[in-house]
Amino acid sequence: MKFGRFTLNRDDEVRKGVLTSDGIAEISGDIYSDWFYLGQTFSSEEVKWLAPIVPNQVIGIGANYVADKKDLPEEGPEMPVFFFKSLSSVIGPESDIVIPEMIEEVKFESELAVVIGKEAKDIEEKDVLDYVFGYTVGNDVTAPQYFHKDGHWTLGKSFDTFTPLGPVVETNFDPATARIQAFHNGTKKQDSTTDLMIVPIKRMISYLSKVMTLKPGDVILTGSPVGAEFLSENDVIECKIKGIGSLENPVTHSNRKVTV
Repeated sequence: MKFGRFTLNRDDEVRKGVLTSDGIAEISGDIYSDWFYLGQTFSSEEVKWLAPIVPNQVIGIGANYVADKKDLPEEGPEMPVFFFKSLSSVIGPESDIVIPEMIEEVKFESELAVVIGKEAKDIEEKDVLDYVFGYTVGNDVTAPQYFHKDGHWTLGKSFDTFTPLGPVVETNFDPATARIQAFHNGTKKQDSTTDLMIVPIKRMISYLSKVMTLKPGDVILTGSPVGAEFLSENDVIECKIKGIGSLENPVTHSNRKVTV
């Protein structure tokens, strides 16, 4: 099933729905446990998609893809590089990625995002998928200029609008066969399958669960394939995963200065 959040073109009320062959069927309740149909269905022309969920937290993993299978290490890192992204960085499809003034370079990073569906603590790799609610498309927008010299990445990842998610969360999806793509102004720049991950999804979620208790609504960004490039004002970046959908966002520039 494909779950999403949206508003209607005629009002600003935030609604939840399931994408069906007939349109977007409105629902209510907790998508992770107990929800129900409200009886209204809207066409895609009537709605504006939002980020498909309001995340509980957003966690990313860094440098997690190789260009070719022959480059995969025999063993992954003992301690993977994880980082947090601010909740204010989350936006939905078609919303602007805003580059603040004083930031010199911003990169797009198309990623498969995992949405946790139930509380997970100290889980084994073989059980990880039992705790996954579904998957969506993410764009881990990054300002390398704000990476700390000691290796901390959170600031460079957390500017407002730097985490587009969407368009939906797909619950019936096989991450082992996923192909992650990015199109920069219509030109394909990223195109990799998840078998090029250095730290596989099951390992990264199991590892995280042994550090912290994962909760429903936690979003795990699973890394970006090679090919990410820099964005400029008036660009359009489309992140795409077959079976989930297309996440497209324009890029603008603000006059908001950032001082540290």
